[in-house]
Amino acid sequence: MNTTYKFVACLIAGIFLTACAPKKEPSPDLIVVFKSERELALVRNNKIYKRYDIGLGQDPIGHKVQEGDSRTPEGHYIISGRNPNSLYFLSLRISYPDEDDIDYARELGVSPGNHIMIHGMKGKGTRREFLEQGDWTEGCIAVTNDEMHELWHVIEDGTPITILP
Repeated sequence: MNTTYKFVACLIAGIFLTACAPKKEPSPDLIVVFKSERELALVRNNKIYKRYDIGLGQDPIGHKVQEGDSRTPEGHYIISGRNPNSLYFLSLRISYPDEDDIDYARELGVSPGNHIMIHGMKGKGTRREFLEQGDWTEGCIAVTNDEMHELWHVIEDGTPITILP
């Protein structure tokens, strides 16, 4: 009887804890950035399931060509790493520049730049502060700190990201 009681108590506790546990957002199969709409979308099973407002580079129109042009790249990349100690509240590294970006910059005699990230903001990074900023990065994709915290926990390294004009 004692063993049965313990089993039933553990079973009930397990059901209760499972029902009360916060549900984790699913990991996306793909991240799509719509630069012209200032939107980052998480895609799973070919359906957008979450959208975020974003800030871009200070000169957001067109593909990033060289270091210092303040443009956000366009194309197909992957999330290639993460920095928990980022200057801008957490950051997920985008695999820019790829071989084509490097070759094109070399043809122009310039550096393609690097360190393109999805990141939060300095300081609190509130929604109001975010909206007041507009496009302010050097080519990165910015979200609020709360949203960056969420993205940090659902996006896995190796996730493809497509950045559209």
